[in-house]
Amino acid sequence: MHKNEQPKSIIVIFGATGDLAKRKLYPSLFHLFQKGHISEQFAVVGIGRREWSDETLRTQVRDSIKNEIEGEHTKLEEFCNQFYYKALNVTSKQSYTELKTLLDQLDSRYHIGGNRVFYMAMAPEFFGTIASYLKSEQLTDTEGWTRLVIEKPFGHDLESAETLNTEIREAFREDEIYRIDHYLGKEMVQNIQVIRFANAVFEPLWNNQHIANVQITSSERLGVEDRGGYYENSGALRDMVQNHLLQMVTLLAMDPPLRLTTEEIRSEKIKVLRALRPIVEQKVKDSFVRAQYGQGVYDGEKVQGYLKEKNVAPDSKTETFVAGKLLIDNYRWAGVPFYIRTGKRMAAKSTKIVIEFKPQPHNLYLNNGDDPGANLLVIHIQPDEGMSLMLNGKKIGTTGDTSSVNLHYSQHGIDGINTPEAYERLLFDCMIGDATNFAHWDEVNLSWTYIDAISEAWEGDKDSLPSYSSGSMGPKEAEDLLLKDGFHWWPIEKM
Repeated sequence: MHKNEQPKSIIVIFGATGDLAKRKLYPSLFHLFQKGHISEQFAVVGIGRREWSDETLRTQVRDSIKNEIEGEHTKLEEFCNQFYYKALNVTSKQSYTELKTLLDQLDSRYHIGGNRVFYMAMAPEFFGTIASYLKSEQLTDTEGWTRLVIEKPFGHDLESAETLNTEIREAFREDEIYRIDHYLGKEMVQNIQVIRFANAVFEPLWNNQHIANVQITSSERLGVEDRGGYYENSGALRDMVQNHLLQMVTLLAMDPPLRLTTEEIRSEKIKVLRALRPIVEQKVKDSFVRAQYGQGVYDGEKVQGYLKEKNVAPDSKTETFVAGKLLIDNYRWAGVPFYIRTGKRMAAKSTKIVIEFKPQPHNLYLNNGDDPGANLLVIHIQPDEGMSLMLNGKKIGTTGDTSSVNLHYSQHGIDGINTPEAYERLLFDCMIGDATNFAHWDEVNLSWTYIDAISEAWEGDKDSLPSYSSGSMGPKEAEDLLLKDGFHWWPIEKM
């Protein structure tokens, strides 16, 4: 289907009463409907354990949109009236029989042609069970297409991911499975390919001959809040590095695809993951740093450390911060470190990519006693969207000294442009059958293989975790990781 066409489908949301549906899915679907990107031949069926009516769900949807979306809510009632609710026991065969009857009725009423999206916005332990019943009770047996959308985490390690994948693949083909990573829906993450492959200024320099290092930072000001129980079983490595950060590494490091198709782009991303230098246990400390946030001060108020958070064990060794050095053993990137860091309770909420270019081999100004700054390309992912190019120019005046020049482009600075929410883009891609911005099983498999080696080394490490003050950019050990290579973290909180 072409991007300009209006897809028609029934969207079945398992977990319709949850936070994700209310904060992201309902507002994103409304935006698509309001803009005319979804055909009026659609319906949404909310699935949950609560005994709600259709009108109860519609009230929730209405409130969600009013809370999350500012401005005009035109066509809101028309949108809400196409929502239906079904209370369902995910382990009951009879429940799926009743759901099939409802979907068949809606399919006929809205002339949808049997197209169905099953969205798993709930606990992952039920994914396999639900997929199995959808197949056995013939909810996937339609004249149209069926697609399964899965939220992270996709497993807790490689073994659990393989088990889950086997269960799901018994009901859905790989090309019907859409593993969602909302970072891949962000406007500036998708812009990475355009910046690289559509600009002769960058692509010829995008290699180890011209780039000194790459830095990816995803930092949060918030702590774990009320998610201590979840976070104790996850940690920053599994929660952020295994999916979001490794996905950004693949987009930055991939070779140009033969064509801009899902298969070709995925193929190049998978090559990057295969080229990652494996981390052996005795080398983990040389390449990765983990830490926990301690107490600190935010906006004049004292905040507690991780070990004092609700549902966190007092002797927990779960990391809230990870910094790492990744090496890619291929012709393009041999010798170029990719540094990643992510953490909670840090100085800024920001996701930025910094490309540091190598200095001139014979720098006339350095020889003249001046010290020109590094050339940097900064890609601002969130909360601001855009990019900056840091160059050197002449200082105004009679001296010949250099001065740093910042050329900045802001996505939000364009009049009338409101960049789409990541879920909005990904939901639309799923409905038109474009899986480019979703993770293939091979990507999941390779990323877990890489991450498991680090996790296993940490599990056997009896040393206490370093601590960093809430409101800082991480522990000293993360700075040392770069210093021993002759680099330093660029202050993304000030860029």
